[in-house]
Amino acid sequence: MPRDKAFLVIVWRKGSEKGAGEESLEELSELTRSAGGMVVGHVMAPIDRPTSQSFVSQGKLSEIKRKANHVGANVLIFNVPLSPVQGRNIESLSGLRAVDRTGLIIDIFARRARSGAGRLQVELAQLIYLMPRLVGKGVIMSRTGGGIGTRGPGEQKLEVDRRKIRERIGRLRKDLEGLRTHQSLLRKRRQRKAFPVIAIVGYTNAGKSMLLNTLTGAGVFVEDKLFATLDPTTRILKLPGGKDILLTDTVGFLNQLPHALIEAFKGTLDEVTEADALIHVLDIANPTYEFQYQSVNQVLEELKAFGKPTVLALNKIDLLDEVQVEQIKRKYPEGVAISAKHKLHLNRLVDEIDRLIFKEKDSTSDTAYCAPH
Repeated sequence: MPRDKAFLVIVWRKGSEKGAGEESLEELSELTRSAGGMVVGHVMAPIDRPTSQSFVSQGKLSEIKRKANHVGANVLIFNVPLSPVQGRNIESLSGLRAVDRTGLIIDIFARRARSGAGRLQVELAQLIYLMPRLVGKGVIMSRTGGGIGTRGPGEQKLEVDRRKIRERIGRLRKDLEGLRTHQSLLRKRRQRKAFPVIAIVGYTNAGKSMLLNTLTGAGVFVEDKLFATLDPTTRILKLPGGKDILLTDTVGFLNQLPHALIEAFKGTLDEVTEADALIHVLDIANPTYEFQYQSVNQVLEELKAFGKPTVLALNKIDLLDEVQVEQIKRKYPEGVAISAKHKLHLNRLVDEIDRLIFKEKDSTSDTAYCAPH
C-alpha cells in the first residue's frame, strides 16, 4: 500500500514558551514516520483559543487546504486532540482525511502490538477513542481504504452499533483486569523472594530496551522507532557484590500521553508504580532532550510514581563529543553518562543502582561490570 503523504498542522497557544512549535513539529514528524507516513509539508498555526467547529479558524483552514493540496497530501495530521465534531468539519471543509495526535499514537501502538496482552490493550484504546466518533454514517466510520488513522480493530467490529462496542469494551476491561491481577501476583511472588524491582523508564526511543539487552542479554526487540516496545520484559541483573535485582523494561513515555492509552495500558504502567526504584533513560543526543526529561517526569507525576528513588542514565554519549557531554553533565550532575549500544560506562551505572538500592553510601567497589556479549 502506498505511504500516506501527510501535511502536519502545528497548533499552539500564542504566548507559549519559545520553541514550543518547533518541538511539537519535531515530535509530530517522528510520530508520522513511525506510523508509516511521509511528511510532505507543514504549517504553523498559533491561535488565541481553539474554535469549537474546526479548532483553527476558517481562514487558517483554507490556507491549510491550499498548501496541502499544493504538495499532494492526502491526510492532515494535527498535533492536538480534536473533538469528533472538529474532525468531521475539518474533513468536510478540506476534503482530506484528518487525524489528530491521539489517533496517530494509537495507530502506532496498533502497528507495534505483538503479544496477546498488547493487542487487547491496543484494541481497548482504539474503541475508547472511536466510541464518541460513532455518529450516524460518520466519515471516520466509513473508512476502509487503509492509511494512518484508519487502523481499527477490524472492519466488522467498526460496523457494529454502539451497544456491541460498549459490550466489547466491557469484556476487554474484564480480560485486562484479569491480566493485571495475574501480574500483581507475579510481583508479590518476586517480593517474597526479596528481589528489588527496578523499572526502566524514559521517553519513547530513548534506548530503554537496548539498555536492558546490554545489561542482561534479554534479547528484547529493538528498533530505532517510537514505541518499538509495548510489552514489559523483566530480567535478573546480578550486581557486582553478588546481589540480584530485577530490571523491567516498560512502554515509552510521551508528552501528554493520551488518556485512552493510560487507561488501556494500566497493567503495563503498574510495573512503574509498583517498582522499588527507577532508571530514567534520557537520550541526550536528541535536540529536545530537556523537553523529553520534563515530559517523562510529568507522566511519572500522573502515575503517582514521581519521587521514587531514581538513577538518571544520560544515554547515547557515543553520538556527541566530549564537550557536549560535559555541558549536559553540568546540567544533570546526578546523571551517569553512558552508551547502552556501545557498552560505555555501564559499570558506573550499575554501581549507582547498587548504591541506590542497597544504600551502600560508602561503596567504593572497583569491580567493573561486564555486559553480556
